[in-house]
Formats: sequence, structure tokens, C-alpha cells
Amino acid sequence: MRTGRGFTLLELLATVGIIAILMAVLLPALAGARAQARSVVCASNLRQLAIAFHMYADEHLGRAMPLAYTERSATGSGSPVYWWGTNDPSGVDHTKGFTWPYLRSELRVNSVYECPDQPWGTYRAQGAASAVTSTYGYNGYFLSPEHTPGWAFSIGHRPWQNVDTLRLPQRLLAFADTMIDLGESVPRNVALLDPPYLYSGGRWSMNRSPTTSFRHRGRTNAALADGHVALMGPGDGVMGSPRFRIGSIGKLNDPHYVPDWRDW
Repeated sequence: MRTGRGFTLLELLATVGIIAILMAVLLPALAGARAQARSVVCASNLRQLAIAFHMYADEHLGRAMPLAYTERSATGSGSPVYWWGTNDPSGVDHTKGFTWPYLRSELRVNSVYECPDQPWGTYRAQGAASAVTSTYGYNGYFLSPEHTPGWAFSIGHRPWQNVDTLRLPQRLLAFADTMIDLGESVPRNVALLDPPYLYSGGRWSMNRSPTTSFRHRGRTNAALADGHVALMGPGDGVMGSPRFRIGSIGKLNDPHYVPDWRDW
């Protein structure tokens, strides 16, 4: 009675080795495909923010969306209302954000306001509510200076921009991936797209903590003021936080952040 021939130990080891080699070749490709998919979702999110940006301008005589207002109560106090909503100890109210009438998405994990390459749990939430807000930042420093908390006291005299008359809108950032390094174990999210140079006391000085995040394999997704979205690298920009890949696109404010900064 004849029996089938089994595998020898050498043949088995050779098969295992071939499988290991194939896995080593395929896994980086699969990881790259997943990273590319996350970047595409992020670009789609920013495209929707760009549409909301233009729809707001269309309904407000061309004026750019403010980064924030302060909502006053009967007692005179109030909480800031950001482009994405409010943030106070009672919680986040996304329906008060300036994008809400044009982009009806809740502020939650995996929403249009969150980059999939910077998911909830990979950063600390800023704001009194310590809740999900956004991992994208708005260029209020140039587009709405008097309504940009933290900086309005020094740049509030600058004009509130009209979207219809922007110079080179195809190069000007409206929104982009953002984060800030505050010396903690993880970065914090930030709603403001800070430029590489800041203005105070009549002069410009280098910003040690620009907030553009290059989390897509060393690049950032950005929504430009003309409405298109681009994947951009830092070029010769300042990398204020190399460990978290946070810095600026280029080392100067023009043309992407504050194109007319030399005239201030």
C-alpha cells in the first residue's frame, strides 16, 4: 500500500521563509495604502470646510468668516463662539459655530472636523469643556484679525478681509491641519493657524510655536482661500516641534499665511 510523500523539514522552513518575505514586502505597501486613505478623507473634510467658508462669505457681503466672537450674556460675561462652535464648562455646542449653517456635522469623534491621522485620544483637548472640537485650524490671523482671540489686542487694527478681493487666493491658507506642542507628552489641538512670524508692538518677531501640523507623512493638508485643497510640505519652514512634526510652510509669512505682512 503506497503512502503520500510528506514535507521535509527543509521544505517547510523554505515555505515559511517565502511567506515571511512576502509579508515583509506587502505590509509596508498596505500601511502606505491606509495612510493614503486617511489623507484622502482629511482632504475631503477640508474641502467641505472650504465650501462652508465661501458660503459664509456669500451671505455676509464677501466678508471672511471670523475665527471667534464672544457671546455676551445679560451679566456682560460670555464664552467665545468659534468657527466650529462654543466651548465652555457646560460643554460644546456645535450648532452655534459659523460653519454650522453650511456644514451640518456634529463635533464628535470621526466627524468632518477631525483629521483621521490625528484621532481622539492622540492629543489633549484645549478649552473648558475638554471635549472633541477640531484638529483643523483657521487663518483668522490674516482673515479676521479683530476676531482672533489671543492676538486681537495686537493685530485688531488690521482690516477684516473680503474673500472676493483677496490677492492670490490660490496660495493663501484658509484652513489646514493644526496642532500645538505645549511641552506635554502629546500635542494639543488648536483652532488657529498661527503664522511663522507674529506682530506685536509695531514689529514682527519669529513665532517659536507655529501650528501647522505635517502629520501626513511629513505633509499637511490645506484648504486654500480659492476653495481647492492641496497636500503641502514644510519646504524651508520652521519646525517648532520636530517630535510632533509641527511647524510652518516656508519660513516667512508670505504667501501662505499673511501675504501683506511687509506692509504692516
